Amino acid sequence: MVMKPALTLKLGQQLRMTPQLQQAIRLLQLSTFDLQQEIQEALDSNLMLEETNPDEPDGETPKDPESLDPPEDSLSASKVEIEAATESEAAAQEDYEPPPDPEVEGDAVPDSSDQISSDNIAEELPVDSVWEDIYEESALPGSGSGSDENDENYLDTRNSTSISIQSHLMEQINLLHLSEVDEFIAMSLVDGLNTEGILTITLEDIIENAPAEWEMEIDEIEAVLHLIQHLDPVGIASRDLRECLMIQLRFLPKETRWRNEALVVVEHYLTFLANRDYAYISRKTRLKEHELKNVIGLIQSMNPRPGSDIAESTTEYIEPDVIVTKQNGRWLVELNPKSAPRIRVNSEYSSLIKRSDNSTDNNYLKNQLQEARWFIKSLQQRNDTLLRVSSKIVEYQRGFLEYGEQAMKPLVLHDIAKAVELHESTISRVTTQKYIHTPAGVFELKYFFSSHVNTHTGGEVSSTAIRSLIKQLVAEENPRKPLSDSKIATLLAAQEINVARRTIAKYREALMIPPSNERKQLI
Repeated sequence: MVMKPALTLKLGQQLRMTPQLQQAIRLLQLSTFDLQQEIQEALDSNLMLEETNPDEPDGETPKDPESLDPPEDSLSASKVEIEAATESEAAAQEDYEPPPDPEVEGDAVPDSSDQISSDNIAEELPVDSVWEDIYEESALPGSGSGSDENDENYLDTRNSTSISIQSHLMEQINLLHLSEVDEFIAMSLVDGLNTEGILTITLEDIIENAPAEWEMEIDEIEAVLHLIQHLDPVGIASRDLRECLMIQLRFLPKETRWRNEALVVVEHYLTFLANRDYAYISRKTRLKEHELKNVIGLIQSMNPRPGSDIAESTTEYIEPDVIVTKQNGRWLVELNPKSAPRIRVNSEYSSLIKRSDNSTDNNYLKNQLQEARWFIKSLQQRNDTLLRVSSKIVEYQRGFLEYGEQAMKPLVLHDIAKAVELHESTISRVTTQKYIHTPAGVFELKYFFSSHVNTHTGGEVSSTAIRSLIKQLVAEENPRKPLSDSKIATLLAAQEINVARRTIAKYREALMIPPSNERKQLI
């Protein structure tokens, strides 16, 4: 066979993701925080984009210099009304059927003002103001009227560094005037604490790291350790739970009732106490049931993690993407206007583009304008898709909004994808790290999706509803005889819910409910 170069004509089709589509998909899967950062980067890099002022009056959108029928240059939020659930949808155990399409009403509500035409902007505004007209006397530094005393140190409080365990202890150690050796030991012990205030290093480690000429001994380290353990909070730098509880109990006044009995239980029977073997402890300590209950109550009042109260912690607040409220017997689903900045095309810069100018500057402005419109269109598509999916989820789960978790219906991605005519992967992107604010709280959109469990009558029950039933049964159980997983499965079977024991155990662990032997309590 002879191989030689040749020209051939081939006809074929293939799918390619355009840059606009890639940008739309990337924005769709971003969380609210990441989206805000993405919008801020676009505002910083594209001169055609500007953030709108919500108080700014609506204006007229300028005509496109290229006459290309561009997408909307400003974003708008919308809302959808959905009928409330009927009483027949309250029971979680009823047969699941896709809910009928409810009457959906609502008009688009402008979320940002349109662009202001450059023709309506005066070239030069008259200046007729003085300092007092702009800055009122109450706003001047040093004026007491009009300022709240609670806001005086707002910036200092906001930017202040949180107190750590190490800094909290070093402030107290610096007041003890320790010797050089003891100060080295104290600093080594403090550095060896974890976030719960438990000592994670051994005393031998401190000796190995100390200078050899000091000839340090274990007794010296024990003395400094004993000193630190009685600083605030008491029991910090303990090596295990038993030592932590013993220090706190001994620190109590000697006349404290049940103090001595609690010391005996912690020192000798802490393992049996963890296993809830109350009969063995009562027999060994010769304490009656009500007396042992008081002793256990005193032990439980101690803090097993002394450093947790002063450890550094960062509070993360969730900004919901969708807000659901009930008005006039109907559920209103609307996008949260605060979840992302509102942006538009800068009308002043876009008016600088000339129709037939092919200069470098004019082409640069054209490209910036096109990118800005693509970005705004991608954001608008994201908002529209998020609203469609959220409203359809609320439509399916109206029973949950009305009656709680036990009325949750089985729902999978395919159901929503079929209802809104989108791919399941798109539904997954929309519902990941997106949150919805309801009268029952803030939930991730993924929360409303759950698998189903068959009932004896041939129906289906949501796994979320089963978890709610398990929590209810455990909350109502007898503390003396907690319900086992098999017993819970039997009780659910009496309600015609067919759930295996291992499934109950899986749901119980997901709910962070301990097994029955650990839930046993004294009355």
